[in-house]
Amino acid sequence: MLTAANVLNNRVAPRLGPLTSAAATAALVAMARRSGVTWEELGFEHGRRGAVIGGALAAGVAAVYTAGISVPLTRPYFHDERALSLSRARVLEEALLQVPVGTVLLEEVGFRGALHAMLRRDHGQAAATAVSSALFGLWHILPSVDMARANPALGAAVAGDSGTARVVAGSVLSTAAAGVLFTELRRRGGLLAPSMLHLATNSLGYLFARLAARKDPAVGKAAA
Repeated sequence: MLTAANVLNNRVAPRLGPLTSAAATAALVAMARRSGVTWEELGFEHGRRGAVIGGALAAGVAAVYTAGISVPLTRPYFHDERALSLSRARVLEEALLQVPVGTVLLEEVGFRGALHAMLRRDHGQAAATAVSSALFGLWHILPSVDMARANPALGAAVAGDSGTARVVAGSVLSTAAAGVLFTELRRRGGLLAPSMLHLATNSLGYLFARLAARKDPAVGKAAA
């Protein structure tokens, strides 16, 4: 189910990502519930605590991004053509629809909710965290293929025949590590805590790519 959704969202019908992800999420939750997983085991718990933890982490992301675009050395890494080439309407669609429903909903409920809960029942917490996080890393192979092309600074840093492979490997490893962090947040604050951090990381990326372009006249012209 996750593999099919990944291919559909990244290669076949990206604009239909929210619909595909919502359907896949519902199917995964139904599978988990059918196997006996409770709503609490899925992560639908600790709402207030999750909101506090997630809100603090989201604010931290905004602070880091603000510092990143303020420093000339790191600002080029925010120049992502996937954001700069879009109209304002499309940026809003990505930040407010595609990311929350097309990305965060499926990834958090799918990997930290249904998959983790089913694995945990049969194999324990450590195995569930390791397997779900590793698969979360592999989930990012397709999105990372075009990353170097979309980000000139990153592309220059990994130029060469093996550049794309290095970007993909780095993306897989870093997102697998993020999966471990998100799983720990889910344990402490339910699904809401990692979801808020995930949402802030991705959606604010579109905003700060635009803000970085305004600080850099050359990129600003390209974005216009």
